[in-house]
Amino acid sequence: MPVSPPPAGTAPDAALDDSQFNAALPPIDSVTVPGAETPAPALAPPADPVATIPDTELAAPLPPLSQAATVPPPAAPGVADDAELPPIRYAVTVTGLETGGLYDRFKPLSALLSDGKKAANAAQITARANEDVALIERLLKSEGYYDGVATAVVDPAPAARGQAKVTITATPGARYSLGQIAVTGAAPSPTVLARSALGLRTGQPIVATDILTGEANVALRLPEQGYPFVTVGARDIVLDDRQPVGDYALPIVSGPRSSYGGFQVAGDPVFGVDHVAVLARFDRGQVYDSRKVDDLRQALVATSLFSTVAVEPVRTGVIAPDGTEIVDLRVNQTAGPMRSLSGSGGYGTGEGIKVTGGWTHRNLFPDEGALILDAVAGTQQQGASATFRRSNAGLRDRTFQASVGAARQDFDAYSARTVNVSASLSRQSTPLWQKRWTYSAGAEIIGTNESRFDPGDAERTRATYLIGAIPLQLTYDRSDSLLDPTRGFRLTARVSPEASLQGAIDTYGRFLAEGSSYLPLGPSIVLAGRARVGSIVGVKRDDIAPSRRLYAGGGGSVRGFGYQQLGPKDPNNDPVGGRSLTEFAIEARYRFGNYGIVPFVDAGRVGEASTPSLSGLRYGAGIGGRYYTNFGPLRVDVATPIGRKKGESKIALYISIGQAF
Repeated sequence: MPVSPPPAGTAPDAALDDSQFNAALPPIDSVTVPGAETPAPALAPPADPVATIPDTELAAPLPPLSQAATVPPPAAPGVADDAELPPIRYAVTVTGLETGGLYDRFKPLSALLSDGKKAANAAQITARANEDVALIERLLKSEGYYDGVATAVVDPAPAARGQAKVTITATPGARYSLGQIAVTGAAPSPTVLARSALGLRTGQPIVATDILTGEANVALRLPEQGYPFVTVGARDIVLDDRQPVGDYALPIVSGPRSSYGGFQVAGDPVFGVDHVAVLARFDRGQVYDSRKVDDLRQALVATSLFSTVAVEPVRTGVIAPDGTEIVDLRVNQTAGPMRSLSGSGGYGTGEGIKVTGGWTHRNLFPDEGALILDAVAGTQQQGASATFRRSNAGLRDRTFQASVGAARQDFDAYSARTVNVSASLSRQSTPLWQKRWTYSAGAEIIGTNESRFDPGDAERTRATYLIGAIPLQLTYDRSDSLLDPTRGFRLTARVSPEASLQGAIDTYGRFLAEGSSYLPLGPSIVLAGRARVGSIVGVKRDDIAPSRRLYAGGGGSVRGFGYQQLGPKDPNNDPVGGRSLTEFAIEARYRFGNYGIVPFVDAGRVGEASTPSLSGLRYGAGIGGRYYTNFGPLRVDVATPIGRKKGESKIALYISIGQAF
C-alpha cells in the first residue's frame, strides 16, 4: 500500500531499523497486482517419475570398427538427372588476337576449343572461359603487351537451338619494347661476350622467347669461350608505362677464364687417364671449350662400354702463365655390360637362307681390346671366324683388327673351301659416330680350294689357290645416315694388289669405284641412285680364283637376277664371272609412318675384258617394302629381269636389314 508522507511542519521520525521496517510491510497474500482480476493458479504437485525400461540394444557393447559394415555413401542429389541431360553446345568468338600470330598460339591451348565446343552445364562453360581469359593475358604479356587484358561474356541463352554463345575480347594495349640493356656482375671481357650472346637490342619488343633464348645462349656460349663456371642470375626488367619501355638487366658470375689441365677418373673406372687422353681432341694448355668436352663425352659413349658416363670441369686453383686457371676434367664412369650377342638373317635368290650370329667381349684386353666370335649358317654358305679388335688404338678413331676364319660356299659360280688370315688398320664410321672420311689398309693371305670351269676341258674341275692381297679402301661420306640415308652422297674407291703365291707368282690388281646419291623430293619421298664400276687388270680371267672374279646379280647388285647370275656363263648355264663390272640403280623411297614402298630399276653387266662397258646392259625392275625400326629398315624386295632369258628366274626375292645402298 502507498506510504503517506508526514504532515507538513512536523519533524520526521527517527529512522526505522530493519525489524520495524519489515513489520510495517503488509502480508504478501494481501498484495494484488494492479489489473489482475484472478489469482494465479497454484502449481500442480510434481508427478511421480516414470520408470524407464532399459534398451538391450543400447546397453550392448559397440562392435569393433574393423567389423563394422561399410555403408555406401548416398548418391549426390541430381547426379542421375544431370547424366541424362544432353551436353550444352556453344559457339566461341575471340577478338583482339589478330596480330602477331597470337590466335594461332591460343587455339591449341584453349580450354573452350579443346573439347568439341560442348560442356555438361553452363558452369563448366564459365570455368573454361575464365581459364582462357587467364591464358590470353599470359600470351599478351609473353609478347610484350604488359597492359593487356581480356574479358569473357557467356550468354547462356541459345544463340541457336541447343547452343550457347561465348565472346572473349582481348585488349592488348601498348606493346613494350626494350630500353637500356645491361649485363652486370662480371669483368669487361666476359661481359662483352655475354652481351653479344644475349642478342637483344634496344627498341625490339619484349618477347619472352627472345629473352629466354638470349639467356640460354649466354649460358651456352661463355663455356665455349673459356668460362666453364659461368652462372646466369635472375633478370630484372623495369617497366615505364609512359614510354612504354622496359630496361633490362642480367647479372652473371663468369668465374675464371680457364684452360685444360689433366684428367681425373671417378666412379667405376673402365678407362684410366691415359686412354681418356687418347680420345680427347684437345691438348693441355688450350683455352677451355665446352664443345670439345662434349665431343670427348660422345667418344666415350661410342665405345659402348658404359652404362653412364659424364665429363665435368674441376677447378684446381693453379694459374697458367697466360693468366687462365687450369681446370681438370673429371670423367665419372659406370661400367656397362662388356659382353653382347648379335644376330641377323636374310634370304636372296641364288644366295639362299643365311643367318649370322656373333659374341663380343668388348674389353677383354683393356683398353678396348675386344674378342669377337662370328658364325654363319645357311643353305649355301657356312663359316666361323675369330677376331681381335683394338679400338682407338693409340689414336682417336683408329682401329687395329686381326682375324682368322674358315668358310664353305656352294654357289652356281663356284664351290669353295677357304681359310684366311688378315690384319688391317682402319678408321670407320659407326651408327653413333658417322665420319666424313674413312679408310682401311690391310693385308690378307687366303688359301682356297675351288671348283672352276676349264675352257680347255669344257668341264668343271677343282683347283687350290694361295693368294696374298693388300686391300685398300677410301670413302668420302656426306650422307645423313649409314643405314637409311635421305640426303647427300657417298664415294668409295677400293684397290687390292694381289698375287697368286703357288707355283709361278702372278700379280694383278682388283679395282672398284662406287658412288651413291640421295635427293629428298618432299617430306616422305627420297630419290636414290647408285653407280658402280670394277676392273681386274694384269691377268687372264681363267687364271684368277673364281671367288676373286667380278660378278653381278643379287640383293646388293642388280635385283631381278639371282646371286652372281648376271654375266658370262659356261655350257651348263652356270656363271663364270669376269674382269669388268658396270652397275646402275635408281629407286624412289616413299615412307609413310613406319612403313615404306620402294619401286626400283637396276642395270648391270659383267664382261670378260678388263675395261668396263655400257654395251649389253641387262635390266631388272621391281618393288620393295620397308619396315622402319630404330636400328634401320627391314627390307623385302621382289624383282624380275627385263628381257628374261632361258634359265633365268622369273621372280627374285631379297630379305635383309638396311637399304639396298
